[in-house]
Amino acid sequence: MFSILRTFDPTLGPVVHNLGSSLPVLGLALVLGVVLNLIAIKVSPLVGIMKRPHRERDIHTRSTPLLGGVAIYLGFAVAVLVLVHDDTVRNAVLLLCGAVCLFYLIDDRFELPYLIKLAFSVGIGVVAALGFGFQITHFSVPLVGTVNTGWFALPLTLFWLAGMQNTINLIDGVNGLAGGVVLIVALTLMLAAASIGQHEVVLLAAALVGTCAAFLIFNFDPARIFMGDSGAFSLGMALGLLSIIGVAKTPVVFALAIPLLALAVPIADTAWSIIRRRVVGFGKGDAHHLHHRLLDLGLSQRETCLVFYGAAGILGAVGLTVLGHKKILGVAIILMVVLLSTAMADHLQAVGRRIGPSLRFLLGKDALR
Repeated sequence: MFSILRTFDPTLGPVVHNLGSSLPVLGLALVLGVVLNLIAIKVSPLVGIMKRPHRERDIHTRSTPLLGGVAIYLGFAVAVLVLVHDDTVRNAVLLLCGAVCLFYLIDDRFELPYLIKLAFSVGIGVVAALGFGFQITHFSVPLVGTVNTGWFALPLTLFWLAGMQNTINLIDGVNGLAGGVVLIVALTLMLAAASIGQHEVVLLAAALVGTCAAFLIFNFDPARIFMGDSGAFSLGMALGLLSIIGVAKTPVVFALAIPLLALAVPIADTAWSIIRRRVVGFGKGDAHHLHHRLLDLGLSQRETCLVFYGAAGILGAVGLTVLGHKKILGVAIILMVVLLSTAMADHLQAVGRRIGPSLRFLLGKDALR
């Protein structure tokens, strides 16, 4: 397969070489994730951590296990501990993401006040930036060159990490949506890191891809388990940290755009949500996110996921063209067409099933029976 990729695009040669060692990490995270999700499904009712429908924006109609976030994190962490070289960066990522997962696990169980969650979000960002050195100190812009952030590095980093966490959390409203989008973004980061020789980030991103893939097996509609805030926020934190150490701190032209583009649709939805909530009050959820709108238009949860997956895939590929992989964009466009065609065909079949009985009634065929 690797030789085929090299033939397709010679620029992928170094990428393929750097990706080789990621397969064991991805595979272990996938296997661990499957086992841990099966355990989480059984344990959730026993410890009372279940998602019960009681809000306007809740789509599910029955109580569902809510320990998926713990399974995602543990699958990621164990794979990294076993197969990724021990160093400060690796341990810092695991510690910070673990702290986020644990805090929001408490929130999943007791539903903490919004201000407490906001304070923690800012606090963990400060710890990451000042305690472990995760800061966006510079980035490159076309026709400008390298821009040093100076004193603005800390607030920019806090905004970046908090924004990534809240973006993933806000799209976690449809079965399979958040996990699938994170998988695509992590894959994009993995390819970007492989392009510039960021070996450690390749392995960390591979573990993230594997554990998200395992979760999707149980979370894609109809879902048997949810990730909860513990999963959404810890995944957002992981993406934020990986993008800082693997992409945003490299001298690649407009490198910060790679994760931004892959998450462009969810980020835009999050920005509009913040503006909208100035009216109803911060901390108050609603059912007006983009995925809710798509559902209102008649798309199923699976079709909605496919639309988001396609957007994340093609925009992530646009970001990768910055690194010289222009043919990837063509592949992404083809995959986008396939995904959207699949969603449209599925939607039309569902519409046909709903319209069929009505047409028979209008034509009087039911009356002849």
